[in-house]
Amino acid sequence: MKYYIIAGEASGDLHGSNLMKALVKQDLNAKFRFWGGDLMQNVSNTLVKHYNSLAFMGFLEVLLNIRTITKNLSFCKKDILKFNPDVLIFIDYPGFNLRIAKWAKQQRFRTHYYISPQIWAWKENRIKSIKRDVDSMYVILPFEKKFYEEKHQFPVHFVGHPLIDAIANRHPIDELEFRELHQLSKKPIIALLPGSRRQEIDKMLHTMLSIVDDFKEYQFVIAGAPSQGLNFYKKYIDNSNVHFISNKTYDLLSVATAALVTSGTATLEAALFKVPEVVCYKSSWLSYQIGKRLVKHIKYISLVNLIMDKEVVTELIQNEFNTVNLKRELTKILDHYQRTKFFISYYDLEKVLGGKGASESVAKHIYQSLL
Repeated sequence: MKYYIIAGEASGDLHGSNLMKALVKQDLNAKFRFWGGDLMQNVSNTLVKHYNSLAFMGFLEVLLNIRTITKNLSFCKKDILKFNPDVLIFIDYPGFNLRIAKWAKQQRFRTHYYISPQIWAWKENRIKSIKRDVDSMYVILPFEKKFYEEKHQFPVHFVGHPLIDAIANRHPIDELEFRELHQLSKKPIIALLPGSRRQEIDKMLHTMLSIVDDFKEYQFVIAGAPSQGLNFYKKYIDNSNVHFISNKTYDLLSVATAALVTSGTATLEAALFKVPEVVCYKSSWLSYQIGKRLVKHIKYISLVNLIMDKEVVTELIQNEFNTVNLKRELTKILDHYQRTKFFISYYDLEKVLGGKGASESVAKHIYQSLL
């Protein structure tokens, strides 16, 4: 079978690569053509466009790059027609993928969507185009199945969260070697995950690092995003107790005692590594006000709390994200009793997420649908 896959972000590249590996197990004659990144390219050397040229975040950036986006949409349609796949597989990235799905459905291509857009949080009206243009939807959060089927009468497949597979399949590291390689001392590690975009990192790291001198018995390690170089982070590494490691977030989490994490997928990653964490979020006043009005009334911003439908991890949002509160909450999660409560909740979280096998489940559904 011929599979055309579109992933427009780093996370999509990770989950797309694992899906491709699983599809090859189902279909020995699988042929791929895809938009993605290095991980997908390691599976099949048929990359059309790298996600580095596709990731436009925020209202202004999208407007400034509208001509590029339009050209990419046009090129993608022509490329699909030329490849003539048996199925199109969309991985998240809804702004682009839903437009292609509409066109593809009109062209009578089969359309499968892996990792649902978060329409339960905002842009719920996208359900209309999803019901019209998507043959099969694969959701990775348990409450999404209820949202689609009970609220919108659209059947979906809950396959579990692919991060469980990604973490389980990673190569284990030797902690002593890791510390020596990155010139870390024997002190316990507090991991800092400030996000991936420059503006976001600038806002988060300043406050995260403001408490370093209050925890001298620990060492703080910044998890550098692959999209940002060392030069960008140098201004933050002016304390002997602050270190920097680029593009090794999973390795860092595997040896960390606690973490300060910017809201996003990283909050779930830290939880799956069983690392007690404080979730942090701050944007400009205007962006925050716009966001509050666009996002539906949801109780939490972190995936951990959303999935468990209760406060498992503390969220410090906007003005609450400050030095005083951060110091207090980090002190709490370093306490032995509090840490035990975290571990119990994290194991419950993993059970709710359905365990391992997301990629294999999606691959099996897709392949069998084509027979």
